Amino acid sequence: MSRRRTIHLYSAYAWLAASCVALASHPATAQSVPQAHAGWLGETGLASWYGRLQQGRRTASGRRFDAHALTAAHPWLPFGTLVRVTLSGTGRSVVVVITDRLASTHRIIDLSRAAAIKLGMLGEGLARVSLSPI
Repeated sequence: MSRRRTIHLYSAYAWLAASCVALASHPATAQSVPQAHAGWLGETGLASWYGRLQQGRRTASGRRFDAHALTAAHPWLPFGTLVRVTLSGTGRSVVVVITDRLASTHRIIDLSRAAAIKLGMLGEGLARVSLSPI
């Protein structure tokens, strides 16, 4: 491959990456469950939370993690999707935006510290929750 073509490809990738980061960080990109996943009715399982150690690091969406924002990591829901998380037993709920990926097979979602505080699960670390589309 010629050097000129290589530079052109790198420029295209850089532009695409910058566009994705800009879209992911824009508040207007938060959306309901996209059409491709319209059949998703929610799920129930274990949730955990993450905070200080990840503060400021890049998430899978390209955004910087903010433990004080209402965000979450999910295995497959598209970035920017709004999800209602309800704590089983108490009925407390919070709406979060998916900004990261979760690689666990035991948990269905990882919440930011702020979302865990709103649900009242900060002390437990793990809690049974249900997810539902907005």
